[in-house]
Amino acid sequence: MLEAVDLEIAYGAVQVVWGVSLRVPEGAVVALIGSNGAGKTTTLRALAGVLPLKAGRVRLAGEDITRLPAHQRVARGLVLVPEGRQLWPRMTVEENLILGAYTPARRQRVGQHLERVYALFPRLKERRHQLAGTLSGGEQQMCAIGRGLMAEPRVLMLDEPSLGLAPKLVDEIFRFVREIAAQGVTILLVEQNVYHTLQVADYAYVLKTGRLVLEGPAQALRENEHVRRAYLGA
Repeated sequence: MLEAVDLEIAYGAVQVVWGVSLRVPEGAVVALIGSNGAGKTTTLRALAGVLPLKAGRVRLAGEDITRLPAHQRVARGLVLVPEGRQLWPRMTVEENLILGAYTPARRQRVGQHLERVYALFPRLKERRHQLAGTLSGGEQQMCAIGRGLMAEPRVLMLDEPSLGLAPKLVDEIFRFVREIAAQGVTILLVEQNVYHTLQVADYAYVLKTGRLVLEGPAQALRENEHVRRAYLGA
């Protein structure tokens, strides 16, 4: 569904990603793991079209989208839920959600998408008239994910969805990730919580200082000695 080939990404003269290639099969949950500063968020932002590529290609469902701007990638179904939630704090929960369905085709189906999001996140329905800035951290993350789902993603890219959350809420967020995947949404997940990530993912890539150093089925990586020592505290 999503394929990146030999991505090279730089901030001005400073290159931060070298030759990253990855594939996200339709219906799968694929994880990109690594420590802080490894280039995970940078890679997602480049795939979303928010950052320009220095080199490389991006394909979505076989179509080369390398030169498409971010909004056209969203229209084709490549949707990023950014790190830090980035909600509009002085707008209500429902207003934030509706902004996720900003393309003309999505606007025609706002009602049914709101029902879908509220079925997945009943707490958002209870708080739909509440200002997003007054929500708890976990509720804000639910709202950010719900906003992404309003765009009818073929591929949903989640950037650090558990960041800053209490352990109980982390479990809940990963449960939602599993439920979304079960509904047929293809997911590319960036996370520092490697333990939970490898529990939910089908396949994973390990990024270190801008380069892929390891990849494989998630279960195999859970048992890999390097991954266990570097990321699982074993």
